[in-house]
Amino acid sequence: MLENPFILEPFKSKKYFCDREKESEEIIRNITNGRNTTLISPRRLGKTGLIFRVFEEIKERQLPYETIYADISDTLSLEEFIKALSDAVVSKLKKQHRISAFFKSLKSVRPLLGLDPMTGSPQVSFSFADENQQQNTLKDVLGYLESYPQMIVFAIDEFQQIREYEGINMEAILRKHIQHLHNVRFIYCGSKKHTMTDMFTNAKKPFYESTSFCYLTKLPVKVYGAFIREKFESAGKSIDDDSLDYILEWTKVHTYYTQRLCNEVFSLSDSKVDRDIVLKAIQTILDGERERFREIRRLITRAQWKMLSAIAKEDSVLQITSSAFLSKYGITSGPTALRNIKALIEKELVLATTEEDRTSYSVYNVFLSRYLAMEQY
Repeated sequence: MLENPFILEPFKSKKYFCDREKESEEIIRNITNGRNTTLISPRRLGKTGLIFRVFEEIKERQLPYETIYADISDTLSLEEFIKALSDAVVSKLKKQHRISAFFKSLKSVRPLLGLDPMTGSPQVSFSFADENQQQNTLKDVLGYLESYPQMIVFAIDEFQQIREYEGINMEAILRKHIQHLHNVRFIYCGSKKHTMTDMFTNAKKPFYESTSFCYLTKLPVKVYGAFIREKFESAGKSIDDDSLDYILEWTKVHTYYTQRLCNEVFSLSDSKVDRDIVLKAIQTILDGERERFREIRRLITRAQWKMLSAIAKEDSVLQITSSAFLSKYGITSGPTALRNIKALIEKELVLATTEEDRTSYSVYNVFLSRYLAMEQY
């Protein structure tokens, strides 16, 4: 059985990773020159994969850094943030004596070590008496990183989530401790461009001008196309130009959705890929997603669904309140359109992209966009 080269996990090895050489070098250059990095990209465009690609490159070059990754997207409080960071640290410290040293450094609380019942990964649990104890523990965690015998590269994914913590200025608290660290290089990663940009460019915010920026955009069509062709051919399969172009056009060159479609095409094909196989793969994917899309429809208002469908049918919309757009899709008024678009952006169903003072709106999920464009309402 042939191994499917179009992986759907964030990263496996550089063999399965397309390009991003420029971005990788930029981040490594920041690290080796003592700079923190703010990495911004829409969801599922390869941001997490790039982080692990950088980590792999650091290891291959034998650069003197330990690498740690924490995803804080599900955290809602300082307590959960501390747990996410501590789990990430413990997962990296495979030697028992180092885990013991980490626990001893947490002077404000007595943590417990357990295992995730689903993954078997080590987990740290805390019992805090109050917020003051939490803040002291955060200071202890970061202090341990500062005292670690090797320099550390610490990537915190979905960093904008700290703005969701209620009743606490997490940016100010975190910045107060981080600014004194010399042994750690941070990569702050986020998918909400407006929020992340405000966090690091607003002069009134604690992290103002404390990092170098790296923006992740879609891969060049020629580069991605060459990568896809090489993966099919390495497995003894041919793909014609028409099929390859159609895949990239249909997925809008969005990394995850391109990988997902190519994964399906690979699984359905023998020695040759043509347009019929690509269309069959698309239908298979949309059939599998149909119930989830219907669930989304049940969870939003009728007006929001109408707006989402209208944007999908247009592919991308620049003038969301124009009379031509509103009348074409039966949207009652400009204020209604603005209210609905704001809600859809907050729910991450619509992506707002601003370039040169112009904002375009598109459906975030490419498969949902294609599904809506074909459906009649």
